[in-house]
Order: sequence, then structure tokens, then C-alpha cells
Amino acid sequence: MQSKISREVIKRSVRSGFTLVELLLVVAILGILAGIVAVNVGGHTEKTRIQATRQSIANIKTAIQMYEVTNSGLPESLEQLTVSDGTGPAPLSKDQLNDSWGTPFQYKKIDKFTFEIRSAGPDKQMGTEDDITN
Repeated sequence: MQSKISREVIKRSVRSGFTLVELLLVVAILGILAGIVAVNVGGHTEKTRIQATRQSIANIKTAIQMYEVTNSGLPESLEQLTVSDGTGPAPLSKDQLNDSWGTPFQYKKIDKFTFEIRSAGPDKQMGTEDDITN
């Protein structure tokens, strides 16, 4: 009896591990899943940068509108918004004058009350179809 029980225990313990083929299959599946995740995350990075740039443009637009109310006119350049007027902190800091790709925003006064803020977008070239504006 005792030898029959010990043989069964030995057989179970030998069969309880994974084979090399099973381990390689698991590693291959994990590699495929990691590749899919990397591709999906990579696509969202660009969308996130575009959304962040749109938000930056909105923040700059608000700062320009505050400047207009305080000074009865539009600023000549975005750099004017980085200087305190003495009554409080500057509306923007210098690091807020670049888009998510590190390209400086372009500011243009169209008339006395209208302005445009433009980002070059993902291709970093002004005047192309991927530009982002207010």
C-alpha cells in the first residue's frame, strides 16, 4: 500500500510543473498584448497633446481678455502678459507661451478687438492644415 501511495505522489509532483512549450506560449501571448497596448497608448499621446494645446490657447485667450479690460486694449505681444502690472502677479508665465510640442504660440492682432492665437500643431510648421487656433 505504502509504495502505491508514494508512486502516485511522485507522479503528481513530476506532472505539476509547466513544460517549456507552455511557458513559451505564455511569454508570446504577453508579448503580443504588450505590443497592442503600446500601439494604443502611442495614439493617445498625440490626442492628449492636442487637447493640452487647446487648453493652453484658452488660458492665453482669458489672459488677453483680462489684459484688455485692465488696459483698454489688446497687448502687442504675448510677452506683455508675462510681466506684472504691479497690482498682482503676471497673468502668464514664460513657459506657458509654448505649445505641447515646444513651439511658441503665434499671436496676431486682427483689429482693435479681435485677435488670433495659433499653434503650429504636431508638424511644428505654421500655416499648415494641422494648426490649432482659438
